[in-house]
Amino acid sequence: MPHPLIGKEAPALSLPEANGETFTLEPGKNGVPIALFFYPKAGTYGCTKEACQFRDALAEKDVFKSSKVQVVGVSADPVEKQKEFKEKQSLTYPVLSDTKGEARKAYHIGKGLFGLTDARTTFIIDSKGVVRDVLDATLNFGAHSKFVTKWLEKLEAEEKKAAEPTTAATAEAAAPAPAPEAAKDDTAKVAGQ
Repeated sequence: MPHPLIGKEAPALSLPEANGETFTLEPGKNGVPIALFFYPKAGTYGCTKEACQFRDALAEKDVFKSSKVQVVGVSADPVEKQKEFKEKQSLTYPVLSDTKGEARKAYHIGKGLFGLTDARTTFIIDSKGVVRDVLDATLNFGAHSKFVTKWLEKLEAEEKKAAEPTTAATAEAAAPAPAPEAAKDDTAKVAGQ
């Protein structure tokens, strides 16, 4: 069953960031795609691997740089734990504290691993603020940055295609407009009278 937010506008969020200040995420406002990932617990093996893969992708992968994607991580951990996690792993993007579960509720994040933990879920949100796809893979932490990479490539290709004029429109614009037939006939009749 597809996620209920696919094809819909992504909810805005205002949560404390690792530095304690409120971070507001307004999908579509700045015109860049967003990779929003929810992870179970800061500092655990899988969450550390996932968070570091996003950090490395931002630094190393061309599609992350060219699309100017905004990466945001969210978990139920308190601000102090997020701060420690962000500093220890040198994370270069916002890591938000959702202790009250507001963001998880807004984004319909369930439980993973037989209900033992919060699900590991990543959303790809396009530059207009629409949720394009969702990956829910609690145990496969390595799949999340790959999922975002593929979507960023797809979104980039869509934008390039939208920017290019269609071949039919280009051919039409290049060809001179034919004279309307009715106008030619009227002219001949007038001349013959």
